[in-house]
Amino acid sequence: MNGRAADGNGPPAGAPPPLEWKFAQVFGERTAGEEVQEVDIISAIEFDKSGDHLATGDRGGRVVLFERTDIRDHGGQRDLESLDYPISRHPEFRYKTEFQSHEPEFDYLKSLEIEEKINKIRWCQTANGALFLLSTNDKTIKFWKVQEKKVKKISEMNLDTSHATGNGSPATSSSPGVHLPNGGCSEDQHNYLNNDFQFPPGGYPFLRLPVVASYETSLVARCRRIYAHAHDYHINSISNNSDGETFISADDLRINLWNLEISNQSFNIVDVKPANMEDLTEVITSAEFHPAHCNTLAYSSSKGTIRLIDLRQSALCDNHSQLFEGHEAPGSRSFFTEIIASISDIKFAKDGRHILSRDYMTLKLWDINMDAGPVATFQVHEYLRPKLCDLYENDSIFDKFECCLSGDGLRVATGSYSNLFRVFGCASGSNETTTLEASKNPMRRQVQTPARPARTLGSLTRAVRRGSENQGIDANGNGYDFTAKLLHLAWHPTENSLACAAANSLYMYYA
Repeated sequence: MNGRAADGNGPPAGAPPPLEWKFAQVFGERTAGEEVQEVDIISAIEFDKSGDHLATGDRGGRVVLFERTDIRDHGGQRDLESLDYPISRHPEFRYKTEFQSHEPEFDYLKSLEIEEKINKIRWCQTANGALFLLSTNDKTIKFWKVQEKKVKKISEMNLDTSHATGNGSPATSSSPGVHLPNGGCSEDQHNYLNNDFQFPPGGYPFLRLPVVASYETSLVARCRRIYAHAHDYHINSISNNSDGETFISADDLRINLWNLEISNQSFNIVDVKPANMEDLTEVITSAEFHPAHCNTLAYSSSKGTIRLIDLRQSALCDNHSQLFEGHEAPGSRSFFTEIIASISDIKFAKDGRHILSRDYMTLKLWDINMDAGPVATFQVHEYLRPKLCDLYENDSIFDKFECCLSGDGLRVATGSYSNLFRVFGCASGSNETTTLEASKNPMRRQVQTPARPARTLGSLTRAVRRGSENQGIDANGNGYDFTAKLLHLAWHPTENSLACAAANSLYMYYA
């Protein structure tokens, strides 16, 4: 890609060497022939900003939290960096807790079943050692607080009944006296605290005070707020704002702005619903806030466009400030063109200048300062193009694959079929194209494919197309399992580490 390193906003010039990916760990690994329950299939993955926590959601409405252990065990990242000898280690996570986020519901007004499936999870800012996150199904968003509760276990406290007290009566609860509500006794019966009362020298050796014997720690997840009844259509996205106070939720036709503290009202900021639904030509497919500018957000559409909007322009942001769309080659239009052009996911790069989008066949990288077209295009599974008719027949063509970027912006990744996922280098001059399988041996299915030359428009290199070569199979894509689809994956925010969901299994890799 030309022009990304020269202006200081892109990655440094000179492409880094390709990464060598290794298996780290797996949670929920299936045994051979084991049948996967529908409710156990993972439907959302998200790292928090620190990368020390990972959350997954599944079709059964559960949220599972994992926490990182390798840094904690070695005394922190800073300590590791100060050591004189290198430590060969990889990120290790352990199961932390899980909770039931959503339950199946039935909308009696619309005679509609509402699935419990978790569509998205987004982490919020931590506070006082507690974790906060948003989770959503098709209709309802919930705000969760997960906190460690320490319960003190104390030794028994009582008086030794084998000894007598100073006045000759045993120190037992059967002593005559009127017990007061606060646990004391009336002074009429036991006038111990008058002026004549004195403790014996050395006190009472048989009086045992409470002593903490142990601590028991338990994790408690509490739903703090429920944001409901604001969407007529299925929620496809939620995204936190950098101000830490607001977030958006998007469905097919509308985007709403919420305040985290207020659950009973939201502001409709984008509405693409036409006056006559017969005039509907596109729907919203994904939406995300800018990572640094709290007034800017982007949303994608089923027509393959990305719109950037500025919340400062008007209360209803139906007019975009920038429009990004790809241009198809002349004569390439077919029945499937519009279907495969639909963008299923968008992500801002950490630098806030680049947007990564995933449509059915490709990954595209956009520079928000260059709206003439994508600065790079990566072919994910071009070998499927001859099979589009079959994929349409079995509805696979409507699968919604997610995408992600590395924290340094040098690489992008997305999933494919047969539980494969692909990593592309997007730095200037990079030819990195890696195919991996979500298994304990990720490199098993890798085929080295040379990059195609850059496509040029005049003297300016506008886009790099890579990864479109045949992946060691026949032209019809035979031998690939279209029921095993890797839709969800996430890149660690600061390290080259990937978490991928293959059905009910969570695979983690590092490089």
